[in-house]
Amino acid sequence: MQHMYLSSKNLLVVGSVLSFLVALLHVALTIRPKLYDYFGASKLSELTEQGSSFTVWVTLGLVIMFFVWGFYGLSGAGIIGQLPLLRLTLFGIGIIYLIRALMLPSDILKFAQHARPFRFIILSTGSLLAGLFYLMGALMTAK
Repeated sequence: MQHMYLSSKNLLVVGSVLSFLVALLHVALTIRPKLYDYFGASKLSELTEQGSSFTVWVTLGLVIMFFVWGFYGLSGAGIIGQLPLLRLTLFGIGIIYLIRALMLPSDILKFAQHARPFRFIILSTGSLLAGLFYLMGALMTAK
């Protein structure tokens, strides 16, 4: 018997919420470019300080991407209408998050060596969870 909390709808809603949170984090980066340093992207902070608009455009592109991913999660959960290539896109989103999560072992090791702050473990763990939520939700949706 499937546990009611592990429904594809619930998994995809949580994955969607995580994507929306990541999108909002990137909005904050465009507003407060010094946050690039905090999240380990000091090169982007330097470019912004030099007056480059490159970082703003790339970050806004990521904002759009993560918002779209959030809407795909909501679509897969049946909360909004069905978006094109829904299952394939949900699998793709999950795989991309899991690829990002591959940094987790390195983040843990570097944290243990006092070479990286704990927040990097949190970000990689969030990617792992989001990837699993999207993949499991996509697997559990009707074909």
